[in-house]
Amino acid sequence: MASTSTSSIQKSFKYDVFLSFRGKDTRKNFVDHLFHALQQKGVETYKDDTKIRKGKTISDELIQAIENSKFHIIVFSKNYASSSWCLDELVKIMECQKMSEHTVYPVFLDVEPSEVRKQNGVVEVAFAKHVNDESAGKWREALKKAADLVGWELKNIFDGHEAKLVQKIVEEITLELRFSNSGVDENLIGMKTRIDDVVSSLELGVDDVRMIGIKGMGGAGKTTLARAVYDHISYQFEGCSFVENVREKSIPTMSGLNLLQKQVLSDVLSDQGISVSGVHEGKSILKKKTCGKKVLIVLDDVDKIEQLVALAGDRSWFKSGSRIIITTRDAQVLIAHKVNMIRDVHLLHDKEAMRLFSRHAFGREIPVEGYKELSEQVVRYAAGLPLTIKVLGSFLCGKDDLDWKDALERLETIPLNETMKVLELSYIDLEEDYKEIFLDVACLLKGRMKYDAIRVLESCGFRARIGLRVLELKSLISISENGRLEMHDHIEEMGKNIVRRVNPNKPERHSRLWIKEEIVDVLANNKGTQATQCITLWAPFGMNYEILMNGLANMKELRFLDVNVYVSEEVRKWKFDEDSIHFPNALRFLRWDRYPFSSLPKTFQPNNLVGLDMYGSKMVKLWKDGEEKPLLKLRFLKFTWSHYLRTLDLSVAPNLETLNLEYCVNLVEVHFQVNPNLKELRINRCYELEKLHMPAESLKLLRSLDLNDLRKLRTLHLGVTPNLETLIVRDGKILVDLQLPAECPKLVDLDLSNCIQVAELPVEIGRLECLKELDITQTGISRLPESIFRVKGLRIVGSRRLLESCGFTSEIKTSNNKTFCYI
Repeated sequence: MASTSTSSIQKSFKYDVFLSFRGKDTRKNFVDHLFHALQQKGVETYKDDTKIRKGKTISDELIQAIENSKFHIIVFSKNYASSSWCLDELVKIMECQKMSEHTVYPVFLDVEPSEVRKQNGVVEVAFAKHVNDESAGKWREALKKAADLVGWELKNIFDGHEAKLVQKIVEEITLELRFSNSGVDENLIGMKTRIDDVVSSLELGVDDVRMIGIKGMGGAGKTTLARAVYDHISYQFEGCSFVENVREKSIPTMSGLNLLQKQVLSDVLSDQGISVSGVHEGKSILKKKTCGKKVLIVLDDVDKIEQLVALAGDRSWFKSGSRIIITTRDAQVLIAHKVNMIRDVHLLHDKEAMRLFSRHAFGREIPVEGYKELSEQVVRYAAGLPLTIKVLGSFLCGKDDLDWKDALERLETIPLNETMKVLELSYIDLEEDYKEIFLDVACLLKGRMKYDAIRVLESCGFRARIGLRVLELKSLISISENGRLEMHDHIEEMGKNIVRRVNPNKPERHSRLWIKEEIVDVLANNKGTQATQCITLWAPFGMNYEILMNGLANMKELRFLDVNVYVSEEVRKWKFDEDSIHFPNALRFLRWDRYPFSSLPKTFQPNNLVGLDMYGSKMVKLWKDGEEKPLLKLRFLKFTWSHYLRTLDLSVAPNLETLNLEYCVNLVEVHFQVNPNLKELRINRCYELEKLHMPAESLKLLRSLDLNDLRKLRTLHLGVTPNLETLIVRDGKILVDLQLPAECPKLVDLDLSNCIQVAELPVEIGRLECLKELDITQTGISRLPESIFRVKGLRIVGSRRLLESCGFTSEIKTSNNKTFCYI
């Protein structure tokens, strides 16, 4: 197999092939057939009777054509050596042949190589008229050198069949052209490594049919990468086709697919006469015609599975060794088509981005003097997106520094239109509910933990998990290693622009508000309308709460409110008329950091509230006495660092699924009544909590119970918990009485570390067949019950003394400051 290592491309030529021939011998037969066969294959060929332009001498034109041709084909016929014109051509061709960029192929039509080499036989007769010419010596040397080159001989190799010779020459030239174009264009910044990655994925040495996908956001360089790979490896295939803009050419009814099928067939078979009347017929023809050829096909910008079914429906369509490359923004298309591998196209890092920008802005690799800082600002704005870098580089080229500064200031409020148009194609393709999820992420949730975003979106009535997955597959978002929602700056900008452009100067009519100045203006001037669905307000320097609360009254359709406002000591001393504050009754999710009121407003009808998240609030209880209202839809409730919270009555939230109480240091009571949907309960560092009684009905679906550092909790009796998987009772300093339920079949993780008063494990522990981790570090336990040895595969974490006393010696290990052994 030919090498596929990347290297810089050589000189660029105007012509692929220069034909040197004796006109009266071959112009109307062999050369004419060869010329048209090369042209049909897309080989740019110079033939003197079709290329000489008026107003120039023939000799000048020919010299330029010879120098600007990659390949030279010399057709030696009986009378070739009789023409001084042909011989001068030959001398020039052989001079060019000394340079590595040019390749010469002799064709011995009705003469033999030895006759050309020695100038005897018919060549001697033709050359006789030049014997005394002063150029005879260099002509003879040129003839000898040309005859020594590897070429084609009609008589001895092809038995006189000119058609076979033409076919062979065309095949060899097209193959050589593919190979000569297989280097990496030095103008493609950062492309070498990316090409090598894709080529590695193709595994060209494996004799199978392989399909791979290249996925990435709009403008990221997918097409450029696919084209570079295509140019780099196409010479290794018997037929090739690069189909651009499949999405665009298939719109709107998929009727364009049969034209794309025709393009693939025409490219691969080198037959422009193929006709395809419909998609179904096209599939049948593709299966019949491509199965006998090792082909390389690139399908660029695919967005629907139907396109792949029509153009590369199955691996059985193609001969072993064939490779199909698909570029798309939507990974689901690739998954559905069962490609062998999906490659993400990586954006440019800062150095690559600066080189690319400088190339377009200054025509060199680095910024010119005085423009370095401005160029760095542009590169930061582009955030590695090649499309933006190229557009801005071309736009700023030739402009002065004042124009640059104006352009950069404009970009702070008005996004780059050319980038937005490309990116928005991915948004347009989304279903309506996924569009809403996308806009929520772009305007409100970027940077949030995924699980947190899911709760917010589910509270607002969306199918969040599948929605976020769709956005991720379409390259609109990504999930970081630590689980945060990430989104490219320009995609975020695109989403926000979609919200703002309908009424650009009237934020009160926007569906989502996130800019503090606009929010304050709308609320302070009582401009609120039903158009506003979501508000996220971050005000680190504080603001007037009465303005905020009164301004919300007119936002009847507000479903999401996220407030993070700094509360100064002075503000903390203000006396608010809590009876006059309002929340819109449409609210589905409310998060308020440092909520300044003692309870929810009595005017609030929480019939739609699904999620409530209070951090550092001054709430004492959910409702004032006598003002309790049911929270029938509430699923997620979170109080953290709410030091004023004393009691929490959950009887008003019968459908609660998740409860998180952390650092509510003065919380004394939690009243559970019947909460049958409770799945996750986390009560941490609530130092005054003495009792925790949960009705059996509230335990049936419970999966996780985290009771960390409850310093006054003395007893813990759990009823039947058939779905409990995690139980953490860490740092229960005075916990004495622990009773596990007889039925807890799914418990996997039990943490009793630092419960120094717990002296023994309940015998029921032997029934926990799924238990995998038991942590009894720093407890009062001195021995293990016999029943525990029935739990196979259990890892026990504890002191070395305890483990040794229980008979574990050689099995004891230490890792991450934990001593443990396995049963």
